[in-house]
Amino acid sequence: MFGIAWGVVSIVLMVAAGEGLRVGQAKQAETLGRDLMIVFHGRTSLQAGGARAGRLVHWTDSDIPHLQEEAVDCQYAIPELEQNTVRSHTAYNAAAFTVTGSTPEFAEIRSLGVGEGRFYDQDDIRENRRVAFLGSDAKKQLFGSRPAVGQFVYLNGIPFTVVGVMSSKKQNSSYDGWDVNKIFIPFPAMRRDFPDKPPGTPETFDQLLVVPRSVEHHEACKGEIRHVLGRLHDFDPSDKEACPIWDTIKEAEAFRTMTDGMKYFLGAVGIVTLFLGGLGVMNVMLVAVRERTREIGVRKAIGAPANSILRQFFLEALIVALISGGTGLVIAFGLCALVNLLPMPDFFAGLLPTWQTGTLALAVLGTIAILSALYPARRAAAIDPIEALRHEAGG
Repeated sequence: MFGIAWGVVSIVLMVAAGEGLRVGQAKQAETLGRDLMIVFHGRTSLQAGGARAGRLVHWTDSDIPHLQEEAVDCQYAIPELEQNTVRSHTAYNAAAFTVTGSTPEFAEIRSLGVGEGRFYDQDDIRENRRVAFLGSDAKKQLFGSRPAVGQFVYLNGIPFTVVGVMSSKKQNSSYDGWDVNKIFIPFPAMRRDFPDKPPGTPETFDQLLVVPRSVEHHEACKGEIRHVLGRLHDFDPSDKEACPIWDTIKEAEAFRTMTDGMKYFLGAVGIVTLFLGGLGVMNVMLVAVRERTREIGVRKAIGAPANSILRQFFLEALIVALISGGTGLVIAFGLCALVNLLPMPDFFAGLLPTWQTGTLALAVLGTIAILSALYPARRAAAIDPIEALRHEAGG
């Protein structure tokens, strides 16, 4: 029946669309960093410890050991220092890119894939090497199609050896520009050659990148960061203006809740359509009982038991529903496969049907098949054989 097939197609396609949107957005969010919190410095809005409100707060290098020791629910807490006025040039071209310095964990935290060479490591940090890792677009502008690894890039005239190039990356959010247009260097080299500008000092940096040990530790990690920094810099830990945090985990949870709600709503619409299709099957079976009343009377007159009549009509309705539902599943999964051959926008991963969706559709289908078959089957089995033999087809 068309109604049942269309209901199954509706459920699978609607839920698949919601899943594709959820997965696409999750992948886009991970281009900024997975389970990431960016802790910016701010200005106090509350008085604390005798200090006036409105005081500017800056994070310093000495904060890092305290955070790593005391924020036990945080896996990483690393500094990031940036300069966007550094002049960059090579033997082939010149440009201006944002230069950012941090620790080797930065590549993992910020989802920087390595296309060529390597990211800077602890040996580069320990030996204070001047090495650079280039964003993919920065490499193209500075070196064109030439190999960059092992070559020099000059930052404000200071030579840095290129040790790696980032793989291509699509990014839909940022707090300081696209990663493909940056040059990444070790934190000691950044601190030595490009220190923080006023009102910062040679010991301050721009922001902290924090990752909890797991999503379950997220709120505890955030609270520990606020308390440690509040104690070190004399501000109230509840003062969110002093310690503003971009919480990508909470954003992801909010978006997941929205997409799940949309997916369930669309699925409910499909289920309603499916039930309407089941009513159609029931009506068809009722008509079939009326049209075959004389046949039923003949069977009962020659001794066919009521259970046999009941079983026949029940199985007929069940087969109709299952064939319709199976056809709907094949059509839905086929449509998903065809649509996914087309280019998709970055935020949409395509139509992603799941086994859970198929199982749900089949379970609802089976329920409808049983319910839609029981009533007409009982009607058929209860017909008096004498009355049935008197009945004229179409009467």
